[in-house]
Amino acid sequence: MMQEILDRVDWEKSELLPVIVQDFSNNEVLMMAYMNRHALELSLTTKIAHYFSRSKQRIWKKGESSGHTQLIHSFNIDCDNDTLLIKVTQEGVACHTGRRSCFFTELESGEANSEVQVSSESMYGVIDTLYHTIQERKNADPTTSWTAKLLSKGENTILKKVVEEAGEYCFAHKDNDESEMVYEAADLTYHMLVALASKNISPDRIEQELARRFDMSGIAEKNSRDD
Repeated sequence: MMQEILDRVDWEKSELLPVIVQDFSNNEVLMMAYMNRHALELSLTTKIAHYFSRSKQRIWKKGESSGHTQLIHSFNIDCDNDTLLIKVTQEGVACHTGRRSCFFTELESGEANSEVQVSSESMYGVIDTLYHTIQERKNADPTTSWTAKLLSKGENTILKKVVEEAGEYCFAHKDNDESEMVYEAADLTYHMLVALASKNISPDRIEQELARRFDMSGIAEKNSRDD
């Protein structure tokens, strides 16, 4: 029965199914995300929303970090069998910015039309919050945002700053200056996140790679890269 349901989706068009998410109580559009076949199966089975993150390159349960889960009441597929509409009870907020809905920016003015309800840092931690903030700065004014200015200057400038900050950390380390090591490590981390954001690589993928390495010795990991 499950396979029959999954086969109703036209997976030949794309391995990722666009999903529109509405509030069950008032039909407010909360967000848009994607499901692959396995994410849809998990969502159908558990009635808790699971999506496929293109930046993280993995399935994620909505609310796995923040606790802001989505209980699914209904699944409806469109007439072309390639877009899904689900209605959910949203625990907390839907958007990583801490707003109820992801659709809070007026296109013409660029102004936000809703308030932050929950601190994004409290939901996701400093690194993920900083990464998402850097992503948002891609559309900011380079004259008022250092991040936007850095991104607008392109790859060579971004990578030059990564090398520069790595060097400054090394000098602080060599001088055994603890406060400077912390300061320069923070600078290096920020500029590494800018470089990753320029390629749309989520820091979650770095965490996944580090977790993978826990399962093998350092020598085995090194040998796997040399092969």
